[in-house]
Amino acid sequence: MRRALCSLLFVLLSPASFAQAIHGRGGTTLPAPPAAQQTPVTDNYFGTKIVDNYRWLEDAKSPETQAFIGAENAYTARYFKQDRVRDQIADDLDQLERVSRWSLPIERGNDLFFAKRLAGEGQASIYLRHGWTGKDERLVDPAHFTEDPNTSVEIADVSRDGLLVAFTVRQGGADENTVRVFNVKTGKMLPDELPSALYFSANFTPDASGLFYSRCDDKGCLLYEHTLGARLAQDKLLFGHEFHGELLGTIDRGTPAKRVDIVYRDLTKKGAYFDILVWGLDARFSAIYAQGAWYVKTDYQAPNSRILRADPGIMPDVWKTIVPEGTDAISDFSIVGNRLFVQRLHDVKPETAIYTLEGKPAGTVPTDGIGSISSISGRTIDRYAFYSFESFIQPPTLYRLDPVSGRRELFAQPKIPFDTSQYELRQEFYTSKDGTRIPIFIAGKKGLKRDGSERLLMTGYGGFQVNMLPGWSSMYAEWLQQGGWFALPNLRGGSEYGERWHEQAMFAGKQNVFDDFFAAAEYLIAQKYTSPEHFAISGASNGGLLMGAAIVQRPELFSAVLCGYPLLDMLRYQKFLQGPEWTTEYGSSDNAKQFPYLLRYSPYQNVKPGTAYPAVLFFTGADDTRVDPLHARKMAALLQSASTSGRPVLLHYSLINGHSAGVGVDQSIQDHADILAFLWTETGSPQH
Repeated sequence: MRRALCSLLFVLLSPASFAQAIHGRGGTTLPAPPAAQQTPVTDNYFGTKIVDNYRWLEDAKSPETQAFIGAENAYTARYFKQDRVRDQIADDLDQLERVSRWSLPIERGNDLFFAKRLAGEGQASIYLRHGWTGKDERLVDPAHFTEDPNTSVEIADVSRDGLLVAFTVRQGGADENTVRVFNVKTGKMLPDELPSALYFSANFTPDASGLFYSRCDDKGCLLYEHTLGARLAQDKLLFGHEFHGELLGTIDRGTPAKRVDIVYRDLTKKGAYFDILVWGLDARFSAIYAQGAWYVKTDYQAPNSRILRADPGIMPDVWKTIVPEGTDAISDFSIVGNRLFVQRLHDVKPETAIYTLEGKPAGTVPTDGIGSISSISGRTIDRYAFYSFESFIQPPTLYRLDPVSGRRELFAQPKIPFDTSQYELRQEFYTSKDGTRIPIFIAGKKGLKRDGSERLLMTGYGGFQVNMLPGWSSMYAEWLQQGGWFALPNLRGGSEYGERWHEQAMFAGKQNVFDDFFAAAEYLIAQKYTSPEHFAISGASNGGLLMGAAIVQRPELFSAVLCGYPLLDMLRYQKFLQGPEWTTEYGSSDNAKQFPYLLRYSPYQNVKPGTAYPAVLFFTGADDTRVDPLHARKMAALLQSASTSGRPVLLHYSLINGHSAGVGVDQSIQDHADILAFLWTETGSPQH
């Protein structure tokens, strides 16, 4: 206890805190940030010595680290107490967020199961609707079994007869959750509960007597069968390590997977073994069983992917092609109502074509301009399919689609006070450093000036095959309402143009992502959308790494940076939490050939003392069980000591937030208000 008190006093009362004041835009004035002790630790990487002054901050539970977090949060709170726009932003977000929202429904016979959050509620509940026009009946309300407003529930599966609902319960933003079962007929919970862990699936057995579930740990993933009413200790292990996905047995090797193996088991045969659909090929496969046959999406010998009808026991080389590879990459596929839905990206604008199971064209799924369309959801035997469409300027709209006639009907549309007609969303293209043509989405109010005087917020990701499409966000909507531009470039690292687009940003190619992002900024400035002093950027997770690279490589381009849940120390990331899984994307400093390029771009190792860095808000939370918050802690301390710009460098360290969604509406509004207030304030005209 005495040790902790001494540490706290050191952090708060260090003489450095009486140094020159920090000036935020918009009139905020702060003392110098809390001083963090420098305790050098030297590592030797293949003859190269690297000094880490803040290694002690990797221990989240130490009294010194806890004192550092407390002091940083107090410092950050002092900034927001002075901020002049935060209250108005919070009020606006309150109007945008506190509306009724729905998830896509799951159809079982004539019943629809879905999640819905009413306008005055903090979390969604699970509902049942009897028939298309029936009354909604609340089944599971998280408020009934916990007082924690940051506890959320989500449907995992519904039994074939519609009498049981399996759902997950998540605390805050942690990746881990528990699995519960609700009996629709009795209106009560079953005593069965899978304990908190990292689950990738939970599905009922065909007769609803049990659950198949995949649970993962640092050694891999296992597939189990739990019999309802039995003790968990009696659960049967069905499939061994490295399992990832549904009962089908989709085994992903790497994150993202460089190779996917698929095994399956005939559930109509007692004690049957798993059979192999595809194994041992360095390619990605996903499969759906319909009408007695396997349908497979794969990039095997097709970087833009194709759809095949699989014949177990023979090589994919001779499987029948149902939908061939084309110029546009296939991003997703599904089978609902015995119709094959194939989603492609045409210059990053989604198009969904409908085919018969023989591959004959059978129409298209209607969309509403530039935006993003969800996967077409439903079972192969369902009468209807469901999907949603949204964009930066259009809230999510949920539809029911008749796969045969192509007729769609509105299922749900939130009544959000945002006038879509007043805004425009366009797509433009620019050239990256190496000559690559890159798309960029740009949104703003109609008639907004382009003389370099307006604020602009740009976000990005660039990795793990993640396609970045225009989607609804109340935070981005508020930025647009305030009169700012918003931009999203489609950096390499996703799969917007197929696997080659992803591969160009892996390992030593990671710098391509950063160069694409910087070129986007230069393009927007050249086109007079904004100027460096009005330029804000934001990114989280792998996008947080992008923000770190932007801070240290091109600090003169940007005025304000939101760096969320970031990876920043790329020489040590693989030693913590889920870090080892990402070496298939980044590489590892333990590898002599990969260490040099990681050192070249790792943000933490490339901070240069005496540099004028932009204003930065590091945003993380103690419940992040995916990317260790140590990255944000160490980088905040280092950047605070190194920057000479006089701009604020803040650490926003929540005690409940994590990497996954799940916090309540109240917490979400407060967090988003902090982020937007910081970015808006720090991109205004300097007042000092």
